[in-house]
Order: sequence, then structure tokens, then C-alpha cells
Amino acid sequence: MKRFYNKVQIASEVKGFAIQLDGRPVKTPARNLLILPTKALAGAIAAEWEAQGEDIDPATMPLTALAQGALDQVVRERERIVSRIAGFADSDMLYFRAEETQQALADHQAEKWDPLLEWARARFDVSFHLVRGIMHESQPDETIIRLGQAVEAQDDFTIAAMLSLVGLSGSLVATLALVETAYDAQTLWSLANLEELWQEEQWGRDDLAVATREIKRAEFEAAVRFLELARS
Repeated sequence: MKRFYNKVQIASEVKGFAIQLDGRPVKTPARNLLILPTKALAGAIAAEWEAQGEDIDPATMPLTALAQGALDQVVRERERIVSRIAGFADSDMLYFRAEETQQALADHQAEKWDPLLEWARARFDVSFHLVRGIMHESQPDETIIRLGQAVEAQDDFTIAAMLSLVGLSGSLVATLALVETAYDAQTLWSLANLEELWQEEQWGRDDLAVATREIKRAEFEAAVRFLELARS
């Protein structure tokens, strides 16, 4: 799409802050007004629109896309999306440990992942079943319920960020730790990619895997920034 506007502005609204292009409000694909909860987030999204050249490239506007997701999807389908995020309570990446034949990796996982699980145990008063290998083992009902309640308690914009974060990290516990600022994003990204980074140390770099991980990292960092700006 060709750029069709010259000036980007932020306008105060009753429910937040709107983005205007040449005085006209921006709408989402579902025709909702793009109303942001904080001036900080509105400013960052306005900067995305301002940075567009002759052609508008949606790939360079990750914050706009996440805001659209909050307004078009989470608001209309909140129960389904919360359920999707909460589903990771029963299949969190952190539960699955290397088999006995890879004891060194299992020890590394325990060293790096167990403190994060300990944080969740204390924070949400839950317990976890750890699994050797990839066979699924259901987690305690109380754990699933309480982690699900922690997701349900978040606002729509946080839910939009969490949907991206949990998909990229494979971990609801890590995502909740980020939401609650118990861990920093860089540490959590390293923990989410622990096994892949371990394999690189053992067998060397795979350029394709690294390139794929960097793409995901950019998406992860955008979701983290969106989360921080939406709550600032």
C-alpha cells in the first residue's frame, strides 16, 4: 500500500490515545478505532507510522499489529485466547527434561530452569510434575487452574502480548515471570532457547537455526516492548 498521509498525530480520547493520519483516526482491520491505553504506547505506534516510506510495510510495524490484535481479537474472543494461553500451563517447555542418555543437558536444564519454576511455585502456590523425555504428563489440576487465573486477570493489551510471548517461548511460566517483572526479557529468552544454545555449544553453529532464532527474537522483543509500553 502506498503511503497516503503526511502528518501523524496523537489525540487524547476518553478511553486512551488515538493515532491520527492527517487528522483522520486510524482504524484496525476490523474497523475499530486504534485507541491505545497509554501515551507511551501511542507514541511508539505513531513513530511506526511516521517511519514509513513511500510504501507502507506492515512487517516494520509490530507494535501496531499487536495493538490491532488486542482490539480486534482479544476484545471479541477473549475467552478463547485466554484459554489458548492458559493451555501452556499443562505443557510448559520447562517441564520437559532431557532423557538419562543426555544427563549433562538434563543437569544444565535443572540449573537454569529450576529457579524459574521455584519462583512460580512460591508466587502461585502450585506444584509441577517434571518429565524425562517428550511424553506428556498432566500437571496437577490446581496448577492448571491457578496459572489460568493468572492469565485471566490480565487486561486485553497484556493478553495480546502474552499470546505472542507464550508462542515464541513455549513457556507460560516464563511469560508470567515477564509480566510480573520477576525476570528480565534477555534472561528469559536465553532460558527459552536453552536446549538449542546447548546444542550449538556441543556441535557448532547452524546458520539457518541462528537466522530463524533471530527472527523470533525480534518478534519476542517487540512483544516485550509492547507489554512495557502498554503498562507504563
